Amino acid sequence: MHTKLVALVTGANKGIGLQIAKDLTTRGLTVLIGSRDLSRGEAAAREVGADARAIQLDVTDGASIAAAASRIERELGRLDVLINNAGVASLGDDVGSFEERIERRLPSRVSIDEVRGVFETNVFGVIAVTQAMLPLLREAPDGRIVNVSSEVGSLAKQTDPSNPYRHIISASYSPSKTALNAVTVAFANELAGTRIKVNAMCPGFTATDLNQHRGTRSVAQGAREAVRLALLGEDGPTASFSNEAGPLPW
Repeated sequence: MHTKLVALVTGANKGIGLQIAKDLTTRGLTVLIGSRDLSRGEAAAREVGADARAIQLDVTDGASIAAAASRIERELGRLDVLINNAGVASLGDDVGSFEERIERRLPSRVSIDEVRGVFETNVFGVIAVTQAMLPLLREAPDGRIVNVSSEVGSLAKQTDPSNPYRHIISASYSPSKTALNAVTVAFANELAGTRIKVNAMCPGFTATDLNQHRGTRSVAQGAREAVRLALLGEDGPTASFSNEAGPLPW
């Protein structure tokens, strides 16, 4: 069995996921760079360093998920941390400005196919990957699952008139993060009493491809809370939702 702690980060070939991978390797973990495109994952792994390995993983493809789980068990024999980072804001419609893209995703305008597609990655993909990796995580001394969510998924925040991001209205991305929060709690409740802790985090408005790099935070800042939750001690929380500043309302 591999002697170092092993972490799998989905969607880790760029952006926040790549930064999380870098940060975890500096803390002594072996990190698996989950990427739909293996060649991009391999390039990212070379950038991260010797303790990173690329693994082909499309969170919307059951065969890909099963193959990834089988490879981890065969080659490493363990998985200590799962970070469900892979996510999409849309189905690839990058035409127009950030504001125009938001306008097209208003509840009165968004296509049902768009909603289904976003949920496929942001919600169903998280459930499928977590289910596949649980047998290994159950064997870990201190299993950790971190779901990369968003403040826009907080119903309390979305109904607060003082929330500066309340204008970002969507019937696809935001509700998918609300559902992801519910999934986080469901897994945490089922696994209560085990050594596995399950938490959700918000990276903040981080500059990535998802927002045309309009975010106000760097990926280094956006990755910090995920890394903290991945390395929680035995006295750390489960079923929590937080950002770098502290707890967030569901």
